[in-house]
Amino acid sequence: MKKIYLFALLALGVQSGAVASNDTDGPAALQARATSLTRAMAEKARLDEGQYLKVKQLNLRMLTEVDDLKVRFAADPAILDQQLATAQSRYEAELASVLRPAQFAVYQQSRTSMTALGGR
Repeated sequence: MKKIYLFALLALGVQSGAVASNDTDGPAALQARATSLTRAMAEKARLDEGQYLKVKQLNLRMLTEVDDLKVRFAADPAILDQQLATAQSRYEAELASVLRPAQFAVYQQSRTSMTALGGR
């Protein structure tokens, strides 16, 4: 189940990144992906300015970590899945500490509906 959530988050990040930049390896591309992802979250969960900045920083760290894990564990998909699931759990725990409960519920609902619809 965690893999599905991570996939949904990554699909949104990749989709945003594809629109923002064709260079998916550079720091500018990661920054653009994090910004797009944060904007989408801000619209749905109605983040205030402080939350927006914290969530953007958290998204940037998550996207950077995911890219790093993909490179480090490319040869071993089982370990990669395990590391990605751990990173996703850590991300969600940190996100829950930034968002109010109602906002986190909106995030979870959005993530669930995205997953149910195949990464809309």
